[in-house]
Amino acid sequence: MKTLLSLILLISVTVNAVTDSVTDPLIRQVIPESEQQQPLLTDEHHFTLFKSKFNKAYVSEEEHDYRFSVFKANLRRAKRHQLLDPTAEHGVTKFSDLTPTEFKEKYLGLRSGGKLKFPADANNAPILPTSDLPEEFDWRDHGAVTPVKDQGSCGSCWSFSTTGALEGSHFLQTGELVSLSEQQLVDCDHECDPAEKNSCDAGCNGGLMNNAFEYILKAGGVQKESDYPYTGKDGTCHFDKSKIAASVANFSVVGTDEDQIAANLVKHGPLAIGINAAWMQTYIGKVSCPYVCSKKRLDHGVLLVGYGSAGYAPSRLKEKPYWIIKNSWGPNWGEDGYYKICSGYNLCGMDTMVSAVVSTNT
Repeated sequence: MKTLLSLILLISVTVNAVTDSVTDPLIRQVIPESEQQQPLLTDEHHFTLFKSKFNKAYVSEEEHDYRFSVFKANLRRAKRHQLLDPTAEHGVTKFSDLTPTEFKEKYLGLRSGGKLKFPADANNAPILPTSDLPEEFDWRDHGAVTPVKDQGSCGSCWSFSTTGALEGSHFLQTGELVSLSEQQLVDCDHECDPAEKNSCDAGCNGGLMNNAFEYILKAGGVQKESDYPYTGKDGTCHFDKSKIAASVANFSVVGTDEDQIAANLVKHGPLAIGINAAWMQTYIGKVSCPYVCSKKRLDHGVLLVGYGSAGYAPSRLKEKPYWIIKNSWGPNWGEDGYYKICSGYNLCGMDTMVSAVVSTNT
């Protein structure tokens, strides 16, 4: 009888463990539905699935073991992020084998030091009417946004934010959506912020979107992606003025009022913005609204393409709107390459560095 009771207890514990593994969101994110009924409980299996999904390979056993230890730490970190950002979904991403420091060095790259003084050609955006703004708006629905790009392990996010804004404005001016060259900016743009000695655009070592707009204004324009393709590495400038595809008429700094940001977005097209990316390494999807996120330490350049009226309901905020952000980490990150963050609170400093650009009508 005792043996039978022990057997029943063992079966019960095993079934409960399998059930817990299936309902664990971290496991559901990386395990195909056909496998979710199997007892996949170990960190080793998580890591095996991660390597397969993202085609990860390591040069040595030592490197493999180290990346496994980092991966396990990031699993714990993702769970903490989920508790502190419950309206989003956090878990295993293609960056789960990188330490936060490595992630920042390879995939961020916004060079913002102290108080920024923007280039002289960057005017303050005029105050726009906000009473007739649509409740929801998304430039993807109007043809002004190119497909999500991938900066690779190069800190060139600032160049993708810059080209994204200019691509949108060029579309508004001409009706033609053209993918513009980030590599031209990486290779050729060395413009500096007038107030910061070390805030010069420096290719894969970082830059600023307003510096890049200033460079394009002075250079006369930027080429198509197809004529000056992206390599993800610092290279020698070979800009060809005869192949300019879009140019800058002017650009402006938008204030921190979110209604004005929305109005400039609707009028001028997608906006170049800076953001603190602290929560993005583990982000899977839904609307991010973390309890704590620095508003000053901006370290990533992205593209604001739209906003939604609602879609999540945390108890502390009730039903609130959110911003829609195009990232440059490829379509296999976030929501097909996009990030959603709740609006109205300057979360992660997304209101702090916002710029609109106007393309010439050529």
